Order: sequence, then C-alpha cells, then structure tokens
Amino acid sequence: MAPSRQNKAPPYAKDEKVLCFHGDLMYEAKINQVSLKAGQKPEDAQYHVHYTGWKASWDDWVSQDRMRKYTEENKQLATQLAAQARARTQGAKGGKKGARANGSEMSSARGSEERVAGSSSFGGRGPRRGRDYELESEDVFHSRPSVKFPIPDILKGRLVDDWENVTKNNQLVPLPHPHPVTKILEDYAAEETPKRLEGSSHVDILQETLAGLKEYFDRSLGRILLYRFERLQYAQVIKAWQSEDPEFHGKTASDTYGAEHLMRLLVSMPELIAQTNMDQQSVNRLREELAKLCAWLSRHETKYFVSVWESPTQDYIQRAKES
Repeated sequence: MAPSRQNKAPPYAKDEKVLCFHGDLMYEAKINQVSLKAGQKPEDAQYHVHYTGWKASWDDWVSQDRMRKYTEENKQLATQLAAQARARTQGAKGGKKGARANGSEMSSARGSEERVAGSSSFGGRGPRRGRDYELESEDVFHSRPSVKFPIPDILKGRLVDDWENVTKNNQLVPLPHPHPVTKILEDYAAEETPKRLEGSSHVDILQETLAGLKEYFDRSLGRILLYRFERLQYAQVIKAWQSEDPEFHGKTASDTYGAEHLMRLLVSMPELIAQTNMDQQSVNRLREELAKLCAWLSRHETKYFVSVWESPTQDYIQRAKES
C-alpha cells in the first residue's frame, strides 16, 4: 500500500544548504528548523532559514516556493539575478534626482516574503560571462552601513495582521485607500515641519526624505511590496489608472495604496539602504527621520490603517491562486 501524503517528508530538510529568495535575489542560506503541522501536505511546510553572511536578526520563516536546491545551475541563476540588479541600480543612478534621500539614492533592492518570489523576472538563461558577478562575500555584507531603526510594537502588530489577512484569510486592502501614502506623508510633513527651524537643513532633510519615500514607493510597489495574492488586484488597479474612472484615473501607487503597504516599505528600508552607496552620516540622518515617521504613524495608526478588509469573490481567489 502506498504511504499517505501526510507521511511524506518535506522536500527540504533541517541543516540543508539552500538558495533562498529574499526579494528578487537569491542568497545562500541554511535551514535551521522545519515546521510541518499535523494534517498538512509536505509542500506546505515552513522553513526557518539563516542567510549566510547576515546577522541572525535577518533569519526568516519562508515557504517552499522561496527556496531552490543548492545546485550549480541555481547558483548560476543567483549570479545572473545579482548582475541584473546591479545593472538596474546603475541605470537608476542616471535617472531622476528626486529618488535621492539625504543626498544619496535609495536604489532598488530586496523585498520580503513571497511578494517578489512569485513575480521575479528571471530573464534569459544565457551563458555566464566569466566570473564578473558572484555571490557577495561576508566581508561585503558586513561592510555595508546599518540603518536599523525601532519599529513601534503597535506597527509590528499591524504588519502581522496585514500578513495574516492577505496570506491566510485571502483578504485585500480596499482600494483606493481612504488615506493613501501621499496623504500620510503630507499630514506628517504638515505636523513635523513647524517643529524645525525655517530654512534650516533639518527642513531640507525632511522634505528630501519624504520625497524619496514617495517616489521609491511608486517605483517599488509592484516589484517588492506585494504578496502574491494581491498581484491580480494590482493588475486591475493598473488598468483603472489608465481608464476614465475618476477614483483612479491618472493616479500613482502612492495615491492609491496606504499605510499597510507603506509599512512594508519601511521595514524593508534597512536592507534597501544597504544596497546603496550612502555614507554613514547620511545613513544616520535617514535612520533618525524614519524613526520619527514610524513613531508618529504609531500614534495615529487607527486613523491611517483600514479597519475593514475586503473579501474578494471566489473567482478572484481562484485566479489569484492559479497565477
């Protein structure tokens, strides 16, 4: 008699060396723990991974679709993705100056969870060009400036609720958001600016930081800030932006999405900034600005986060799961 599915082992094992997606790049990692609840299918197992060269604070629980076996082919794919990311970064540096924060560009980098794992564009699988691009060494990881800043517990709770509502409950943030990112940043600027000396560098830093966040939100939403279940909704929103619908026409991501997605960007900032060429002084200033913004948002969280989530149709759920 064939064994039941429940008796089958998960495809990855404890202590196994793997390549794991974090955003649209793959990194060498080691599986610390494997969690498979009674009655779950092997493919539903969750894995606690440690990224080689990163501090334990970056350890993460991931699903099977985030990981790849540690093979030569997958290692080559990882280097190709790194090459593409570097190319995008170099291209961004020649673009708009409005993407700068505190004098340095907030260039593209990695997101979190399945948001990009389910949507990464791998490009071609052509031959590797010598050893131009390799997985980054531990020395490179540790030499990057740190931009960690405190996230208030109440916002951490919102992030957990956000994750559960989307990935477990199959719910969506209603769009357009009643308090979009543009409005949040404007409200914060209106309250914070009078506290600073008019014409001072502190006002300039505030304005540059908020402008950088807004532009970076617009550029990165579809690439690193969405869970897989939200991508169909995002495709519908893109069409609405191009339609004559007065609620959406001519708007951008920051005019449409709100605090839930803004928080996803904010908690990704330490890793995103680590991919830039910002000097330590700029990093310190940015850390202070982001900490102040998070503290302010935590005091107004009931106003800016939605209290009622949207339950999509069964047709949407089916199409989202199949995509």
